[in-house]
Amino acid sequence: MVTLTEVSKIYTRGDARICGLDRVSLDVSAGTFCAFVGPSGCGKSTLLNLIAGLDVPTSGTIQLDQRSTSGFSSEDWTEIRRQSIGIVFQAFHLIPGLTVEENVAFPLLLRGEQGLRVRERVAQVLGLVRMTHRTAHRPSELSGGEQQRVAVARAIVHGPKIVLADEPTGNLDSQHGAEIIGLLRQLVDQFRHTVLLVTHSAAAADAADYVWAMKDGRLTTRTMHVTAAQGA
Repeated sequence: MVTLTEVSKIYTRGDARICGLDRVSLDVSAGTFCAFVGPSGCGKSTLLNLIAGLDVPTSGTIQLDQRSTSGFSSEDWTEIRRQSIGIVFQAFHLIPGLTVEENVAFPLLLRGEQGLRVRERVAQVLGLVRMTHRTAHRPSELSGGEQQRVAVARAIVHGPKIVLADEPTGNLDSQHGAEIIGLLRQLVDQFRHTVLLVTHSAAAADAADYVWAMKDGRLTTRTMHVTAAQGA
């Protein structure tokens, strides 16, 4: 589902060259929950940004669902994010002036969908994240955990194959953080989404099928986990 081959990202700051990612090769199968852990600046978020098309690699190739992203235009990336990729950020990024229902519907409206189909799909995903009682509220009226639940709903409402989560529990307490990780685990077990998680939290990483440790822009060690679903 997600394949990186010798991917590097070099940033230039004046005369300095900073290596954000160093010859990373990776293959994440469909329906897998993969976590990336490591210290700040090790390349975790850079990796997710490249997979999402929010940045471009200096060298190497990226394939999403067996499709090479080399040569993708900004329009191509916009289209693939609208169709196949959902992103959950640490800072929620909900639109303040819109209600919960309107925030979740937004990706569908961008694709030109409207009417009953949109309302039914929004109701479905809000039920999944247990936020149907808050549909008419605005983000400022929600707790941090509730905002992140809405952000997860928005990320999956268009049925993406890949969900990228960048420190989704970073602004939450342990209880609400565990609930969000539980939702991500459910996306894999129940709906076969492919989830890539960047986290500082060992507890969050434990929910993944396997965990890559990162250091200095490189993948170092991989740890396999046996989840409840796998062990059943």
